[in-house]
Amino acid sequence: MKVRKMKKLAAAVAVAAAVMAAGTAASAAGTMTIGVTSFADTLEPTEQYFSWVISRYGVGQGLTKFDAEGNMVPCLATEWSNSEDGKTWTFTIREGVKFSNGNDMTPELVKASLERTFEMSNRVPEFFDVASVEVDGQNLIFNLNRANANMAGCLADPLFLIMDTSIDNSNIAMSGPVCTGPYAFQSFDPAGDTVVVRNEYYWEGEVPNDSVTLRIIGDQTTRSMALQSGEIDVAYNLKTENVFEFDGNDAYTIQSLESLRSTYAFMNQNGALGDLALRQALLRGLDKETYTSVLLEGGATPAKAPVPPTLDYGYDELNDANAYDPEGAKQLLADAGYVDSNGDGYVETPEGEPLELTFVYYDSRAELGVYAQAAQASLKEIGINIKLDCVSYETMLDRRDSGQYDLLIWNVLVANTGDPENYLRENWYSSSANNTAGYANADVDAWLDELAATMDADARRELIVKIQQAIMDDAATVFFGYENTFLISKSSVEGLVMYPMDYYWVTADMKMAE
Repeated sequence: MKVRKMKKLAAAVAVAAAVMAAGTAASAAGTMTIGVTSFADTLEPTEQYFSWVISRYGVGQGLTKFDAEGNMVPCLATEWSNSEDGKTWTFTIREGVKFSNGNDMTPELVKASLERTFEMSNRVPEFFDVASVEVDGQNLIFNLNRANANMAGCLADPLFLIMDTSIDNSNIAMSGPVCTGPYAFQSFDPAGDTVVVRNEYYWEGEVPNDSVTLRIIGDQTTRSMALQSGEIDVAYNLKTENVFEFDGNDAYTIQSLESLRSTYAFMNQNGALGDLALRQALLRGLDKETYTSVLLEGGATPAKAPVPPTLDYGYDELNDANAYDPEGAKQLLADAGYVDSNGDGYVETPEGEPLELTFVYYDSRAELGVYAQAAQASLKEIGINIKLDCVSYETMLDRRDSGQYDLLIWNVLVANTGDPENYLRENWYSSSANNTAGYANADVDAWLDELAATMDADARRELIVKIQQAIMDDAATVFFGYENTFLISKSSVEGLVMYPMDYYWVTADMKMAE
């Protein structure tokens, strides 16, 4: 998988010299400050997707990981093997590794850490179904109830990070887990600064920084300004419009990544959107080409399917029966009995009741608000009334889990385990804990079960194409766009790499130039 593109962008605009000069101010020796978006309100790794923060901040590690090209490589396991039926996997645990408190990482503690995750997270069944885990010398043996062709990739997800369970973890929500990465948590503020400090016992060698500060700066414009003023050394998750502020200035390095993420909105079929005709009309009312090329200034590719075209899973083969067609959308509504009987510009239900759909989006990614507001305007043109509800990321998770939405936007890494299997199962398998939209297709379930047991790459691709087409034909989800991502830093920052798998922000290689 080669999707990473790093470069200094060519000059396009002039930037005020005084401001840019301020951006070159050096951090104190042995420290760095990184501007990030709000993501987690707890450091409990089994809560929601918050283990990503623990991994991104250089604290958590798993048995496997992905390198800078997106290839799976060993981490806390040195090697692995599987039985022919895909139900037994053996991982050899790396020797000589210590947790950041100095305790030895043993196979027994690895087992205990994983079993804690199995017990506490409802997301685990979407990855694999464990019957038992056994320790045999330095080996950890997983016995699965259902076959899994990508067990090693699943264990690279930060949910399965390894922590020391032999200590008191009663305050883990604020103190964070004790893990094996290059850094350890010193302090955590979900709305302010989180500080990680050097792990003196790090198994891969010396860590160059004494500490790294992760500063929550939710607004991307403010985050960009903080980089220009010298308040921070690195800014994550900036967008196309921010690039022009740094373009052509040698004091900054701009890295870009072709999208491995998909932005989409669940349509809750437990309410009004249980009507296929309404979902089809809604999809045909959305001008995604304009949203991405004009409103987002080309910072995203318009979407139609679960998996972006940067990954080879049949994007060009897929037929989009619900592409933008506002007149067709109006006709669909009329044929299904959705009419504007009171002349207010919005259709009522076939039963004559007012139709208002609540669209939930969160505030820490600016492009999501762009999509939501644009969708509201577009759908008004075909007579569908959309009420916007902007909330925090943490509140959005609660709304999703409780099913309190008609549409709810989501932005996620598609190949989080190396390919889209887990992403597809987690979001569209009928019994998935995350599938609160009520989508159910027996064929999709069967194909996902078959995919889990399929080792052959070509056969896996064929199944993933079929699954995507079924989801599209069912008008199950609004696929808005596949966003490109930018990482901008002072040029004095060395060793900073933008990984395709968005799990690794703070690494042992990062430092300020001497």
